[in-house]
Amino acid sequence: MATPGTRRRDLLHPERMAALAAAALPRVPADLEAVPDKLIRAGRPAMACRFEILVSTRHRSRIMTLHRALDLIQELEGQMTVFRDDSEIAHLNRYAFERPIPAETGLFELLRLGTRIYRETGGAFDLTAGPLWKVWGFSRRQGTLPDPEAVEEARSQVGSRFLELDPSAGTVRFRRRGLELNLGAIGKGYALDRAGRLLKQEGTSRALLHAGHSSILALGEGPGRESPPGWKVSIRDPLGRTGPLATVELRNRALSTSGVGEQFFRIGNKHYGHVLDPRTGHPVEKNLAATALAPTAAEADALSTAFLVMDLEDILSYCRRRRGIGAVVVAKDPRDGAVQVHHWGLDADHLEVFR
Repeated sequence: MATPGTRRRDLLHPERMAALAAAALPRVPADLEAVPDKLIRAGRPAMACRFEILVSTRHRSRIMTLHRALDLIQELEGQMTVFRDDSEIAHLNRYAFERPIPAETGLFELLRLGTRIYRETGGAFDLTAGPLWKVWGFSRRQGTLPDPEAVEEARSQVGSRFLELDPSAGTVRFRRRGLELNLGAIGKGYALDRAGRLLKQEGTSRALLHAGHSSILALGEGPGRESPPGWKVSIRDPLGRTGPLATVELRNRALSTSGVGEQFFRIGNKHYGHVLDPRTGHPVEKNLAATALAPTAAEADALSTAFLVMDLEDILSYCRRRRGIGAVVVAKDPRDGAVQVHHWGLDADHLEVFR
């Protein structure tokens, strides 16, 4: 039987949003809530979570901009979902093995980003890992232990190296039959980036956007003159202990987190998490949770999944090579099983670890 665990969207929590949730908020039309002299919040369900945008009440005149950004997020869901036959991703999955298929410019650039991260992480992040999710039952939220032969068959259909992107023509082609695109580990971050870009184009330079609390994009400084320069976000402890694992201050930066306890199932005493290593086809065991910080939310979204899969030494090396990348990883010591917190790419002014 599959046993529900902590969901990915519960692992991050903007502290100011916690304060708002505790307050008696006055209701206003649609899905907008306001707290005088603090923040305005607009939200809407999309991509199996709730997207929210928080801005200072000084931006009251731009309320409709927030809703246009949320409209855009829902449009992007329709483009990227694998659960609708009329989505652009579904179209690519049906026909891109037969011939090159033109892709919308933004989607094409997202695929280029995903393949770059695939190469840089040695395959720890893979846009084409959908067949593995299916064989383990996670696409149906009904985990099942597959036969080794089924895992190997699924692995043969996985690999972004088989994804052919032609920048001059803007086309996508699959060089392996059975290849499938699934943007579940990067799409929410991309939607935040696109929404943030729209806000800035229309004059909103300070905002906090999140997708179900698991992916966050901070634009500009925090709200209010009395607040610190950035938006302060807390990372919850993956072991469920009281209090946050750490707090991070974000300014013009994105953060995403992923953990093995979000969805899982048990057979006997064995725990199988829903995050799979695309290189082996099996669930991740060594890291419990990984948080990635990056210049864009799409990068942070993809890297939080990759860092959960990668060895600690490889994560450290990645953070050293890539400017603007940071990581907070909760891992088990292979010698005694003790839980340890590791972090790279963040200074003491922007990170406080409590464990």
